[in-house]
Amino acid sequence: MGTGGRSGLRFGKGSAEKTSMNYASSASSSYRCIECNQEATELYRDYNHGVLKITICKSCQKPVDKYIEYDPVIILINAILCKAQAYRHILFNTEINIHGKLCIFCLLCEAYLRWLQLQDSSQHTDPDDLIRYAKEWDFYRMFTIASLEQMTFFIGIFSGLWLIQPTTLRRKSNFILLLKALLLSSYGKLLLIPAVIWEHDYTPLCLKLIKVFVLTSNSQAIRVTLNISRKLSLLAILSGLIFESSVVCFFQKMGWDVESNCSIYKT
Repeated sequence: MGTGGRSGLRFGKGSAEKTSMNYASSASSSYRCIECNQEATELYRDYNHGVLKITICKSCQKPVDKYIEYDPVIILINAILCKAQAYRHILFNTEINIHGKLCIFCLLCEAYLRWLQLQDSSQHTDPDDLIRYAKEWDFYRMFTIASLEQMTFFIGIFSGLWLIQPTTLRRKSNFILLLKALLLSSYGKLLLIPAVIWEHDYTPLCLKLIKVFVLTSNSQAIRVTLNISRKLSLLAILSGLIFESSVVCFFQKMGWDVESNCSIYKT
């Protein structure tokens, strides 16, 4: 799939139309080279009749975005492997507007897991408790708490970055882009449901691994979005975890059974 020695790429009519929809080649748009993170005015040039030529980065002399000719499955695999190039492609060079929906769905997955564990921890065996089990109030409460914890986690990240390197979030565009990147990189929470459905002896370990994967994805998203070192991105994640833990402790002191991450991922 290399493109370095190609003079042009020929797609069928349907592929060319699909490509033009996903990657606008307007010169006014700002893209990023997935290799060196330098800005570029276009990803490719369309010579009509489905003949496209990928733009070469003026800084590193490599294709600005080789992923525009890759299958989405390959891109997803590279994103799961936390490759910076795949993250730059998704965050800077594609038009993805599922941040809000993905966030809600991830929170629903986490709330369901907390709600399920809350019901499992109940010691009542009376059949009448089946009515209580079916009540939705506990689920809504878990959803609200999960939302508050995630919001606190994000606030901790932004606060940590502001204290460590204030220049990174001076521009409003950086703030919005980082927020979207954090929402997208939390997609690993979708794995919580399969881990619970196919429950086995290693489920607690799977849940811990999912948590680590989500935090790793968040760290890579911060690093790619702000173009900072891995050390700073890890410090930002640590700051978010500290803020989140403080909120969990506050809820527990208030006597709320929050079934937070501290208990969800325990063995």
